Amino acid sequence: MIPPPDPGVLHTPRLRLRLWRDEDLAPYVALNADPRVTEFLPGPVSPEMARRFFEMQNALYARDKCCYFAAELTSSGALLGFIGLKYQDFAVPFAPCFEIGWRLDARYWGQGLASEGAREVLAYGFNELGLDEIVSFTVPANERSRRVMARIGMTRDPAGDFSHPALPAGHPLAQHVLYRLSRRTAALSNGSAPGGRQASTTSTPAPRQRRSSSSTPVSACALVTMRLTS
Repeated sequence: MIPPPDPGVLHTPRLRLRLWRDEDLAPYVALNADPRVTEFLPGPVSPEMARRFFEMQNALYARDKCCYFAAELTSSGALLGFIGLKYQDFAVPFAPCFEIGWRLDARYWGQGLASEGAREVLAYGFNELGLDEIVSFTVPANERSRRVMARIGMTRDPAGDFSHPALPAGHPLAQHVLYRLSRRTAALSNGSAPGGRQASTTSTPAPRQRRSSSSTPVSACALVTMRLTS
């Protein structure tokens, strides 16, 4: 059973980022049925896959205080998709790391919602979790996603580009480009963390890095190669 509704973990002027609920299943499956959303995914998302995803994200939040949060419009409560942070430790040179990712219903693209939510997640990661760096990655052709990464202050690291180990060599979605943002760079850019929270001088310890690389499912790439809204 998915845990009862959470009052909201993070808030922006237009968004509430929270834990997942049973009633999110139908709209989440529906948004993943849109070929524009799944353009850079290795396969479709079934209801059972969605339910497992919900349960996994809620469990990760209970353990690490971060996950891919359900993103909903504050004004209507409509589920838009997800925006959040996830600890990653698969076999790439820059891991272990914390990755910011998002996937939104195509009907809400072009409204700045991904950037708005992502900035708040960055602020949460740097100021509340005390992370030193947050990364993001996607397939090279995902220009929409890459524009969001740049808009929230992340910088491309060509030396870190990689072939995703969850996909076989030669798979058309295997190659990924890497973007990075350090806590120091985020603070220096405007004197505060990206979400507008004032940068703190002391760090809360980051979530314990306990997840083993063997626990990364093959379907994990479906969570990181996404068609994103701006």
